[in-house]
Amino acid sequence: MSASPGIPPGHEGSRVRPALLLALALLSAVAPLATDMYLPAFTSMAADLGTDAAALQLTLTAFLAGLGVGQLIVGPLSDRLGRRSPLLVAAGVCTAASVLCALAPNVWVLVGCRAVQGLAGSAGIVIGRAVISDTARGVAAARAFSTLVAIGGIAPVVAPLAGGALLGPVGWRGILWVLAGTSVAMFLAALFFVPETLRPEHRHAGGLGATGRAARVVLADRAYLGYTLAYALGFGALMGYISASPFVVQNVLGMSTAAYSAIFAMNALGMVAASAANARLVGRFKSRTLLRTTQSAVAVLTAALMVLAVTGRLVPAVGLPLLFLAVALLSPVMSNASALAIGRAPQSAGIAGAVMGALQFGAGAAVSPLVGLGGAHTAVPMTVVMTVSALLSAACVAAVRNVPGVPERRPEAALAEG
Repeated sequence: MSASPGIPPGHEGSRVRPALLLALALLSAVAPLATDMYLPAFTSMAADLGTDAAALQLTLTAFLAGLGVGQLIVGPLSDRLGRRSPLLVAAGVCTAASVLCALAPNVWVLVGCRAVQGLAGSAGIVIGRAVISDTARGVAAARAFSTLVAIGGIAPVVAPLAGGALLGPVGWRGILWVLAGTSVAMFLAALFFVPETLRPEHRHAGGLGATGRAARVVLADRAYLGYTLAYALGFGALMGYISASPFVVQNVLGMSTAAYSAIFAMNALGMVAASAANARLVGRFKSRTLLRTTQSAVAVLTAALMVLAVTGRLVPAVGLPLLFLAVALLSPVMSNASALAIGRAPQSAGIAGAVMGALQFGAGAAVSPLVGLGGAHTAVPMTVVMTVSALLSAACVAAVRNVPGVPERRPEAALAEG
C-alpha cells in the first residue's frame, strides 16, 4: 500500500494535530451554518426586502447549488495546485461574498452573493477531507473524520436555533453579519493553522484532461462508490429528520415549541456522544465493522418508527427515544463511510471528496421535499425516507463486500498506462 501524499513513509497512522483538526472542523461548519442560520428570519427578510417567500427560497437554492458545483471545481483544483492556495483564495472570496450578503439592497443581489458564497464556501468541506487524507490513514483518519462528521451533523441542527435566538436582538442583517464573521474566522483558521499537505510530486499535472482521467480512475473503484453512496444516503436520512422534525415533534407528537427546541438540542448532543464513542472504537474495531453495525441499528430503529407512524401508534414515550438513537447513530455511519471512501483514493483525495460532497448535498436536496409530501400532520414520509435511506446505505456497503483493499497502484500510474 502506498503512503498518503502528505505523510512521510512509515507515519501513515500519524494523529492529526488538534489545532489542524479544530481548523478543519471550523471549515466544515461554515457551509451548514450559512445554510440554516438565517432561515428563522425569512419573514422579516421578505418584509424588509419587499419580496415573497419564493424569491427568498432562491437564496437557499443558490447557496446549495454553489456548494455542490463548487466542490466539483475546487476538489480537482486542489489535486493539481495543492491544498493551501485554493483554500485561502476561496476563504477570501467567501468572506467578501458574506459581507456583500449582509449589505444586499434587494433579494436578487442577495441571490447572486449567496451563489458565490456557496461556491467559495465549498472549499472548506472538500479540502478539509483532502487534508485529512493527506495527513493520516487508518485509525487516525477515521477519528478525524468522526470529528468532522459530528460538526457537519450538529451545525444544521444548531444553526436554526442560533438564528432564532439572534433574530430579536440583531435582526436578519445581524445574522448575516455573524455569518460574515464566521467566514473571517474560516479564513484566519486556514491562514494560520492549515499548512500545505500535498507534496508537489503527488500533484496532478496536465490540465483538465488529466483531471478528467484521474476522476475516471476514482469513479471506477466500486468500493469508493459504495462507501460514498453509503455516506450520502446517511446524510439524506439526517436531512429527512432535520426537514420534517419540526412538524413531526410538534404536530404529530403534540410537543410545544420550547420542548421541540430542547429535543433538537438533545439529539445534537447524541450525535456528539456517538461520534466521540466511534473515535474511540475505531482503535479496537475495523471501520467497516463499525459501519455495518451502526447501519443495521439505524435501519432497525427507523423501521420501528415507520411501523409506529403507519399504524398510528407513534407516541412521545416510544418515538422520541427511537428517534434519538437513530439520529445519534447516523454520525458514526457517515464518519466511517467517509473515512473508508476517501481512503480508497489517497492520491486523488480532492476529486474523491468533491464527488462525495456533490452526492451528499444532492441527497439532502432530494429528500427535503419528499418528507413534506403527506402534509404537516403525519410522520409517515419522514420515517419512510429515513428507513429507505438507511436500507440503501447498508445495501451499498454490502455490495462491495468482496472488493480488495486500497489498490497498490496510484491513480497517476493508472493514467500513465492509458
